[in-house]
Amino acid sequence: MSQAAALPDVIRKIERVAPDVVAEAAKYPSSILADVAGRRGALSGRIAPLAPSMRIAGPAITVEVRPGDNLMIHAAMAVAKPGDVIVVDGKGDLSSALMGEIMSHQCVALGIVGVVIDGAVRDSEAIRELGFPMFAAGLNPNGPTKFVPGRLNHPISIGGVCVSPGDLVVADADGVTVIEREKAAAMLPLAEAKVAAETKRIAQIKSREALAPAWLNGALRAAGVIQEGETL
Repeated sequence: MSQAAALPDVIRKIERVAPDVVAEAAKYPSSILADVAGRRGALSGRIAPLAPSMRIAGPAITVEVRPGDNLMIHAAMAVAKPGDVIVVDGKGDLSSALMGEIMSHQCVALGIVGVVIDGAVRDSEAIRELGFPMFAAGLNPNGPTKFVPGRLNHPISIGGVCVSPGDLVVADADGVTVIEREKAAAMLPLAEAKVAAETKRIAQIKSREALAPAWLNGALRAAGVIQEGETL
């Protein structure tokens, strides 16, 4: 029997991205982290925050559910630790909500810092008022069932991205970026350098020192749009 076949459906103990890495990553926009990670790790834009002010940074607790059933989300909440982010592969189903106001209050009480769901939620006004960071693919007032088995803390696919337990999750008004746990620390100096470079570029634009990016003509030549030696 393979190791994968021997794994239980519910895995309680996982290795998480380090707390100091989470704290540092929280300083950066999801867009910066997606760029320095090779322009990958960003979930589909249909998974969005209920309010633009909502932000998340933390290690992933991964959940796979069958469409319309939230039994395994309750299991995830039972094993999650303070600072965790629950990330749910809800199969993109919008026929019923997988979470709402009551579960959001429970997450706050447990110290769970946010939820990302490829599926629907409800009680959106109450969740916004609570201020709990909730990122979802849509809304639906219909409630879920609670009896279909799923898996907890296995790798999942959500929004076109593979997410493993303990991976770094950073989310804001632009959406959700996930970086592999093993790579997360190495992305931080790259993020710092990119922020510095973008800050300098904006200053050059404001001062009218450089209104066009320095790379533009070279990129146009490489694309065959203009000839060698030619400029715009």
